[in-house]
Amino acid sequence: MMNYDRGSLSDEKLLFLYRALLLPRMIEEKMLLLLRKGRISKWFSGIGQEAISVGVTQALDQDEFILPLHRNLGVFTGRKMPLEKLFAQLQGKYSGFSKGRERSFHFGSTPHHIVGMISHLGPQLSVGAGIALGKKLKAEKKITVAFTGEGGTSEGEFHEALNVAAVWNLPIIFLIENNGYGLSTPSREQFATDDLKGRAAGYGMEGVQIDGNNILEVFNTINILKEEILENPRPVLLECMTFRMRGHEEASGVKYVPQALFDEWGKKDPVSNYQEYLQEQGLLTLEAIADLRKEMASEIDNTLNEALDEKDAEAHTAAELADIYHEHTFLREKGDAATHQENDFLIAPASSAKTKKRLVDAVSDGLRQSMERYENLIIMGQDVAEYGGVFKVTEGFLEQFGRERVRNTPLCESAILGMGLGLSIEGYKSVIEMQFADFVTCGFNQIINNLAKIHYRWGQNADVVVRMPTGAGVGAGPFHSQSNEAWFFHTPGLKVVYPSSPSDAKGLLAASIEDPNPVMFFEHKALYRSISEEIFDDYYTIELGKARCWRNGDEVSIITYGAGVHWALEVLNIHPGISADLIDLRTLLPWDQEAVKQSVLKTGKAIILHEDTLTGGIGGEIAAWISEHCFEHLDAPVKRVASLDTPVPMAPKLEANFLAKSRFEKALVELVGY
Repeated sequence: MMNYDRGSLSDEKLLFLYRALLLPRMIEEKMLLLLRKGRISKWFSGIGQEAISVGVTQALDQDEFILPLHRNLGVFTGRKMPLEKLFAQLQGKYSGFSKGRERSFHFGSTPHHIVGMISHLGPQLSVGAGIALGKKLKAEKKITVAFTGEGGTSEGEFHEALNVAAVWNLPIIFLIENNGYGLSTPSREQFATDDLKGRAAGYGMEGVQIDGNNILEVFNTINILKEEILENPRPVLLECMTFRMRGHEEASGVKYVPQALFDEWGKKDPVSNYQEYLQEQGLLTLEAIADLRKEMASEIDNTLNEALDEKDAEAHTAAELADIYHEHTFLREKGDAATHQENDFLIAPASSAKTKKRLVDAVSDGLRQSMERYENLIIMGQDVAEYGGVFKVTEGFLEQFGRERVRNTPLCESAILGMGLGLSIEGYKSVIEMQFADFVTCGFNQIINNLAKIHYRWGQNADVVVRMPTGAGVGAGPFHSQSNEAWFFHTPGLKVVYPSSPSDAKGLLAASIEDPNPVMFFEHKALYRSISEEIFDDYYTIELGKARCWRNGDEVSIITYGAGVHWALEVLNIHPGISADLIDLRTLLPWDQEAVKQSVLKTGKAIILHEDTLTGGIGGEIAAWISEHCFEHLDAPVKRVASLDTPVPMAPKLEANFLAKSRFEKALVELVGY
């Protein structure tokens, strides 16, 4: 039997922990029985690992966040989730926590302070670090616990999350459930080290290893670490040694595991060992065990049958689409300023005073005034503090808003994006600067699989704006010049904004920050200091999803955005005889279909211009939509003009040849004369 140290724990507490340990085990036993009968289709078993989930959950306050994984049923039962709703979730029923959109443990519940996992595992750690940052900023005496498996420690995000948490002294426990296998791959093929707690030293943090099958050791260790962390905020890496007694999921089986390991770890079963200990202490009898199991079995059967009897989730297209974004009604305030030329203010400036500003200054202006308006807004990014960002957008912000709100980050795009989501869970807004839009590839997983999907999955919004200095024309070559907006245009749950003028940049950025959904905000580097205009000095917002018409005409519709607007204006100035509608989409997702439709119905001809490469660009989708919805009104084929299907070259002549600008004039003239 294991060595249990009860310390000062009361008899009542010892028995309470037993009940908490037994419930997930009995649920698992029932699920495995139903699996064999074919009544459920899939199950990720945590049998043999329950002491970790239960010990952690019972040591924390109910309002301290836990970020669990596949094998942590004890976290969900320990947070007192109604079993009927939990079972409905596990069976993919509508009355569960994700309306049938997720099953197993890929869900969360903010009221229960549980953040749902994604299958990529590592990103949980960064989200947890973001929650811990929120707690620290609020000066709340709370810790966060984020789970990972030993296999997950091989992911880059493990390094990024631990590194940032250590640099910022965040109150979080990163907990490794070391069960010996990543699906079928044993630890010896995962890493060349005997223990994982030693990795903590590389980040300047404490590492602790414990017996993860000993419920009292887990419970007491968490209590001790929590007390120490609250006294001296910092992250701790906790390695819990355990073993997975079932397959990764039931269908995978366990043939790859030597029988000797099952024999060894079977003797360390966390439930039977703790039960035997309580019997020896005179706290538990066979009769009491039987009564408790009977009571729990009855509750499990009754609530599980309710879930199994519930009809399968019905598909309602409108409801599915409605849950892509967090519902939000934008603020609207009246001001004394003159009416904007598009009359599209959400919040109008309080004064009509204007100053001539470049696009880069307008972005800075909108960001600064949003920081003044929202005290819960945090800016994060590489070199954004003292240096002011590589384009100087945040110059002076550190002095005005302080280091807690303007945060230099290590080079770890993925972790910072995940932390933005964690801050959102804590009620903060964040603006995260990608030094160059090209670098967003390092954080692609967080954007696509966490930020974009989380509201649809279980109703949690991601109040994050990602600023993306983008585009070519400055001789920066293939790693600093890409137009990558189409990568995100394809991703439901994101909003994509791409202004072409200083006035729009300021108002759209302010609106993006107000919006509680994730926004990819593109800023063209070549336009930063090359264009300027009179813009309102005061704070204002411009509605997302609404196009702007720069020119009105009746011969052709030019549909574009970003630098394409200025390329089109140059060509139209050269050809004053061409009567064109010049439609600036401004918001690419969702894009203004009605504005495009009305223009094409009027002109009968459409040309789509963008800087991105032709194949897979946004123009293909818009052209297809026009052909599908306006075909009978077209007088010519829909035309696209885009950049070459190559990486962006650096040399000036090569770059000029690459860009769509070099081919637009000819294409427009040909279309008008069709």
